[in-house]
Amino acid sequence: MSTSKTIAARPAPKKGNGRRKLSLPVVLLIIAGGLALVSLVRIISGADDITSVGQVRGALALAVPIGLAGLGGLWAERAGVINIGLEGMMILGTWFGAWAGFQWGPWVGVLFGVLGGCLGGLLHAVITVTFGVNHIVSGVAINILAVGVTRYLSNFAFDGVQGGSSKQSPRVDPIDRITVPGLSDWMQDLQQQHWFLISDLAGIIGGLVTGLSLLTVVALLLIPATWWILWRTSFGLRLRSCGESPVAAETLGVNVYKYKYIAVTISGGLAGLGGAFLAIVSTGIYQEGQTGGRGYIGLAAMIFGNWMPGGMALGAGLFGFTDSLKLRGGAENVHAMLLLLAILLVIAVFWQLYKKKYVSAAIAAVVSALLFTWYFLTDQVPSQFVDAAPYVTTLLVLSLSAQRLRMPKANGMPYRKGEGK
Repeated sequence: MSTSKTIAARPAPKKGNGRRKLSLPVVLLIIAGGLALVSLVRIISGADDITSVGQVRGALALAVPIGLAGLGGLWAERAGVINIGLEGMMILGTWFGAWAGFQWGPWVGVLFGVLGGCLGGLLHAVITVTFGVNHIVSGVAINILAVGVTRYLSNFAFDGVQGGSSKQSPRVDPIDRITVPGLSDWMQDLQQQHWFLISDLAGIIGGLVTGLSLLTVVALLLIPATWWILWRTSFGLRLRSCGESPVAAETLGVNVYKYKYIAVTISGGLAGLGGAFLAIVSTGIYQEGQTGGRGYIGLAAMIFGNWMPGGMALGAGLFGFTDSLKLRGGAENVHAMLLLLAILLVIAVFWQLYKKKYVSAAIAAVVSALLFTWYFLTDQVPSQFVDAAPYVTTLLVLSLSAQRLRMPKANGMPYRKGEGK
């Protein structure tokens, strides 16, 4: 056989390191199957609140600040800068958002929260991009600095003011919420029927059209906006090239420093917006320590999403959902999730057997059997496990998705201007 025929006979290489990209119909089918499984678990367990309108609303409110932090991490890391400082930038967003919000209104507070986060991002860019300091060290330093700065400023800005103290701000006026009339009531009525799949779908839709904060709408729109900017514009192509190969980007005329600065500053602004959401929408006040590690969880959501906006949103939604389960119904809802997890592991067993990974299949089978036993021999889970459920979920998701991850090639790597010349 000739060389040309041999080359022609070879199969075309698969994109994505040998992994086929999921098409939209397949993704929609997976989502529908997941919803049907959740509905089945709801009927078996009797935990009707797991897909209620209130549960979905709560999950969305808890997922938004995490998603904004994850979106911020995505901007920075797509440009090649690891941003461990997201937590500190969120803290700056909570403080500046509440400080400006109680004086000049909630939307001014949102703007100042973004600016506070941008300051943290700009500082991180100066330290890492210009001075070449290790990205992890810089991020940790910013987290520590943000705690100290906000505590110091609170003594002057809030202490002695009516409703404020050295650890919290006066109350901020709420941002308007929207409810779709007619549709909201109809969805709530359908959800209360507790029908298979239909009531669950109604609960999800109802949660998205009932009492939705305008800032939540803005946050949700930022996800497709980020995808469009980074993957459909020349600006986004240049920015992502800085995270894949800054030397090659420089040889093509890209100002790598400029794009890294822009990306990390936007990253801080998005994290600051997440902090402002916590202070203005979630609680209505600034409180010391109210971020509660959401910056780190946002980073985990971004990694779970494989550095893509859609996947990051799913990761943030998963954490928000489990956190909302803890707050609504507590032990009963989390107990129902044991059954869901056990069934998912059974599916994983068959998948691993199909892939001929017998050791992984055996481990999944043992864990599934233990979860089934735990579920059927108990009526609820200990309160300590309920509190830890969101964090356990984050660890499980990251461990299960670790094999398919691919971060930008030059992420976290040192780069000095002129290397490409």
